[in-house]
Parts: sequence; structure tokens; C-alpha cells
Amino acid sequence: MLEARLDPASLLKRTVDAIKDLVTDCNFDCNDSGIALQAMDSSHVALVSMLLTAGTFSPYRCDRNIPLGVNLTSLTKVLRAAENEDVLTLKAEDAPASLNLTFESQSRDRVSEYDLNLIDIDQDQMAIPETEYSATITMPSSEFRRICTDLSAISEAVSIEATKDGIKFSSNGDLGTGSVNLRAHTDAEKPERNVGIDLTDTVSLTFALKYLIHFCKATALSPTVKICLAAEVPLLVEYGMEDNSYLRFYLAPKVCLMISGLLVDVLLFGLQKLTGTLQQIGDDE
Repeated sequence: MLEARLDPASLLKRTVDAIKDLVTDCNFDCNDSGIALQAMDSSHVALVSMLLTAGTFSPYRCDRNIPLGVNLTSLTKVLRAAENEDVLTLKAEDAPASLNLTFESQSRDRVSEYDLNLIDIDQDQMAIPETEYSATITMPSSEFRRICTDLSAISEAVSIEATKDGIKFSSNGDLGTGSVNLRAHTDAEKPERNVGIDLTDTVSLTFALKYLIHFCKATALSPTVKICLAAEVPLLVEYGMEDNSYLRFYLAPKVCLMISGLLVDVLLFGLQKLTGTLQQIGDDE
């Protein structure tokens, strides 16, 4: 049986809102460690990985591994019934046909209850390998969102270049060109404004902005975002939360190896040197 109490409900509301436009149906995999999710978008260009650890909930109980097949549009509709400050309780049996959601106000004078029908999703758990990144950038999540939004007026793509001088976001389109340069800096009074750059090698890659803008919907989850880059492997954008919970997005570069039309192997195994042809990703996006 699963029983998980979350205070406040806004954490799950914001998490689902950040991924619902990328993924339609997915499994929430529940075990004694917490609730996890892995799913790819329909174009097999982006992958979402979420973990809400058991420590995020109080109390948390999960007696066995329980997959909860959920339509995220339907879940979003139910979560809209909850106020951000409500206490959310999730309940499910060992072989559930539905997920029970209870919303309780902080004053405990209002309780609402919903049963969301679950769906069968044939989805294998994917093992994402550890990757040595050439550059790891930490920066304010609001600043990253602003950069992506501003440059989307110039082009559908953005080049991200990390060097010893800093990080450069640049776009080139019919309208013209635009760029934003950031240098590493520390603000002792406002640490949420810090920009950190851990660089082992210069790297420059290009990505579709529409996906990055989707990722930025997770800005409300964390004041900072971690961006990891390495040549010929997917970009990692991570929003860390309390108790080691996280929401991660992986995005394939605009130019990457297509193997029999399937990007999933490329995305998960970092563009290994397999037989294939180079193809522009995102031309039809």
C-alpha cells in the first residue's frame, strides 16, 4: 500500500505543471525510497527524470513497488482543486485501479477527496548512465528562464558556449542576432544570485529553445538551476529540491546521431560511436 502526505500540495502541482506539456502519459514508480518518474517526449528528443524522495513526505509508506499509470492532463485537472497551501495525501492499494488524492486546508476546516482512474502504461525503467560533463553551470533559475524567453524572439535555437571567460547564450535568426554573457560571481548578501562555472573543457552546443522554455516551467520549484554540458551528449538541466528530490530534463543537441530513426539510445547512452547518419534535430519541431 502507498500512503504519502505532502505539505504543501504546491510541490506536486508545480512539478506536474512543469512536465505535462512534454509528457502525456507516464508511470509514477513508487517504492520505499520515494516516488520516481522517467519518460520521453513524443519526439524522443527530451527525457524527464523526477524523484520525490521519501523524506519529502511526512509520513511516507510504500510496502512494495507500485507503478501508477497516470494521464498528466487528468492529474492536472484534479490538482487544480487544491490550494497551494493545502496538505495533500496520496493513497493507493498494492494493485490499484485508482489513485486517491485528499486535499486538506491548513486550518483543517475543509477536506476534499478525489479518485483518479489509472491507466496501463507499458514502459520500461531506463537506466541513465553517469556522464562526465565538460561544464557545469549553476545560476538563478529565473535568469535562465529570462534568457531563454528573450532569445526565443530572435531564433528557434540557442547556442550555449562555456569557456574560461564564462558562459555565452547566443541566437541567430532572420530578425538578427542576440547574446547574453555571464561570468562566475558570488553575492554574499543574495546567494540566490550566484553564478558558478565548473569547467574542465571548452564546450559549445546548440539546442531547440522551445524545449528549454518548457523546462523553465520548473523555475518555481527551485531558485537555482544546474546546467551540464559535454560534447555530443544530451544537455542536463536540473532543478534541485529539498531532501535530495529533483526534477531533471535531458535534451539532445540540434545535431546528433540518428540510428534507425530512434533517438532513445542516443539520448540515454550519450551518442556512442554507432553506425548511423547525422541528421538535424528540430527542423520539423
